[in-house]
Amino acid sequence: GSYFAWSQGHRIVKLVPWSQCLNNFSLHGTKNVANSISTRLPRQNSDSGQKNKPCEHIIDCGDIVWSLAFGSSVPEKQSRCVNIEWHRFKFGQDQLLLATGLNNGRIKIWDVYTGKLLLNLMDHTEVVRDLTFAPDGSLILVSASRDKTLRVWDLKDDGNMMKVLRGHQNWVYGCAFSPDSSILCSVGASKAVVAAILV
Repeated sequence: GSYFAWSQGHRIVKLVPWSQCLNNFSLHGTKNVANSISTRLPRQNSDSGQKNKPCEHIIDCGDIVWSLAFGSSVPEKQSRCVNIEWHRFKFGQDQLLLATGLNNGRIKIWDVYTGKLLLNLMDHTEVVRDLTFAPDGSLILVSASRDKTLRVWDLKDDGNMMKVLRGHQNWVYGCAFSPDSSILCSVGASKAVVAAILV
């Protein structure tokens, strides 16, 4: 709940700190919530070593944006990878990512706090209609596409694709994890709903 994101049409996504959203709206009883959130938001910037106040970012994704999803890491969750020293990114306790699903089938992963592009995932051949992160903090991302597939990505392993799920006969519109991250459910055209166990 630390940032709010929306696609402003075409290629642009705006990221706004949630405390700023609360401060901008004159909602009854939100003053204390806004103050408590703003005290939690500043994070250690890995580049400069200085604490930064959360700020807005305007992101140009390069193509029409169809889907957005936030993902955060949990320090107790061990990476599925053995050779962690070879990875470009070491996600820490305070990491917050934004995944954007694009019209050209690409998925771009952004660092929410800096607005920098981290990964560009390119295996889908059609529009990425939906994205969802596993709720266990493992940074496992699932994408649903018009190419009739779902793809499972491990962002802790530099965004490597782990699985391709092909249960749908038509476009896949949406996907969601169970609370324990063990089951994935997806919905597609022709009123099809498919569940998969991801253990």
